[in-house]
Amino acid sequence: MAVPGDHDRGQDKGNKVDMGDNIDKNDTRFVLAVNYWPAKKAMYWWQSFDAGEVESDFRKIADIGFKGVRIFLTWEDFQPEPDTVSPRALDDLACVADIADACGLWIMPTLFCGHMSGVNWMPGWMLEPGQSSGRFPIFSMGRLHNCQSQVVIRNFWMDKEVIRAQRLQCREVASTLQGHPAILAYDLGNESSNCAVPVDRSTARAWFKKMVLDIKRHSDGCAVTFGMHAEDLEEDRKLWPQDIGRFCDFLCMHGYPFYLSWADGPLDARVLPFLGAVTRWLGKKPVLLEEFGIPTLPDAINDHAGSRGGSASSASGTSRYLWQESDAVSFYRDAVNMLRNEGMLGAFAWCYSDYHPDLWDMPPLSCAPHERYFGIFRYDGTPKPVARVIRECSSLSLLRDCGSSWAEDDDPDEFYLCPESNLRRLYHRYKERFAGDLLRAGR
Repeated sequence: MAVPGDHDRGQDKGNKVDMGDNIDKNDTRFVLAVNYWPAKKAMYWWQSFDAGEVESDFRKIADIGFKGVRIFLTWEDFQPEPDTVSPRALDDLACVADIADACGLWIMPTLFCGHMSGVNWMPGWMLEPGQSSGRFPIFSMGRLHNCQSQVVIRNFWMDKEVIRAQRLQCREVASTLQGHPAILAYDLGNESSNCAVPVDRSTARAWFKKMVLDIKRHSDGCAVTFGMHAEDLEEDRKLWPQDIGRFCDFLCMHGYPFYLSWADGPLDARVLPFLGAVTRWLGKKPVLLEEFGIPTLPDAINDHAGSRGGSASSASGTSRYLWQESDAVSFYRDAVNMLRNEGMLGAFAWCYSDYHPDLWDMPPLSCAPHERYFGIFRYDGTPKPVARVIRECSSLSLLRDCGSSWAEDDDPDEFYLCPESNLRRLYHRYKERFAGDLLRAGR
């Protein structure tokens, strides 16, 4: 068993891929990785950390061909008070990094988590009295506050005390893992605009400048990114890729076509490279598709309740967002190949495993039942058929220098004047280009 501190800080990791400004121009790998929460603990895993469980999971992840794991530092577990970063959590994080290294994987820690699976997870000190108008419930100190509660999240983009706390977390986490061979990059948040929105672009720029500088100073210059999602393109949430790209080494985008009203159906895989291409066009930085996937029908009914071409069958009794495992195979194969052909840095599957039924009555699975079934693995540890796609695609080459000729007549700085309308229009143009490429290829 790997333990904290047993790694060689000077070791070069064989399968590590430098990102963004640090990209190795000779590296030809398209990176396949997975987002991770343990099947039996989900968002509660840091509270009862089990190194043996993590090692078992990481070995399965490596065995099917994934190169890395994105992990999430739940804010309350890592920073129970604004002036305190939990030593125990930092030790457990170092242990996770050591386990990843022993398994031939790298990790990408996501700080300030934050929004996750339809719930905003917050330490108690991040809440203040107010009338909630948010879309998402808040989980804090063991309690779920619904969307009509009398508490709101402090605006961490501008609140000086919160910014000091965030900078402390950046310094402590980066110092703990400084020089660790398993660290690919640091992610400054997961769909953070679902928790709070900057008042303006300059506020967002100031925040990114501080956080990126602190991480780089304490991590020997490790790459930094930020987990944007499609709604950051559909709406002007003051998080422009143009601004984020000034400070981050590469950009990230999350995409789920069944949530997008303008996609060509719920399993429209082509929308994923489009979202990445728009992000790259706006931000002028390489892009990683950091989240994508579909939830599948539980195995017991998978062979008896189909859902092709639409939302899930009601036979599951859980959610309208469920599809057959065979649909997932087709969706993943198309998505990975299209993302690679569009020149994305890589693709991170959502997510490692379905969740154990013991968790279904707990947030977020009690609030969003389809979140129980996004896994590449079932909750009993057996791989779903989509694992074959990961194996097939694990050695894909990386394509670079893909252009944005479909957007050459548009000004990136005018995109957010009417973002959703522009997305719809540009997607129509993007599909026309795609059809033209197939025609020229004789297909």
